[in-house]
Amino acid sequence: MRLLLISAIMFFSFGTHAMNNTLVGEVLKAQGLFDAGSVQPQGLNWTVGDNAQYSINMGFLQGTMDMKVREKVAQGYWIEQDIDLGFAGKQLVEILIDPNTGEIIELRVNGQKQQPPDSSGQEVVEMKEDRVTVPAGTFDCVYLRVKDTSNNQESQAWLNPEEIPVMGLIKNISPSQFGDVTVELTGYEKK
Repeated sequence: MRLLLISAIMFFSFGTHAMNNTLVGEVLKAQGLFDAGSVQPQGLNWTVGDNAQYSINMGFLQGTMDMKVREKVAQGYWIEQDIDLGFAGKQLVEILIDPNTGEIIELRVNGQKQQPPDSSGQEVVEMKEDRVTVPAGTFDCVYLRVKDTSNNQESQAWLNPEEIPVMGLIKNISPSQFGDVTVELTGYEKK
């Protein structure tokens, strides 16, 4: 059950499924880091220490997630997701992101190397300007609806990479085996 919960968490937080390379690429495009015509990367400009805090609501299970830029290395940026699901336990997810493409180079869960997600089955169904209110405030943002073509399920994400550090995630709603998982921004700090 613990691995299923972590899979659900990673589903909305870009470690697997909807918040994967496709969504990372869309975040980069929304941030203006890709040229829309040629899709040439211009690179990420994150700062070590940038962080964002989130609430997690899985209906029967509540939790928190702290996401931060841990370090910059030659291959890219290490992002840490410290997830606390109360009685279900804690997890540390570490993700190495290529600064030029937004692709996940390496993924670790509690120190164990995992296979990076396959983004080939992801399709952006809708992208528009929007406004969303979460515990951290009200934000102008980009709304994305992403479909996983392998199971025909859709996730929703509200993003503002210019204002919100790390991945720009403000809110996400994704399906899981336990029902919808909702993640909302509760605080953040840009270095």
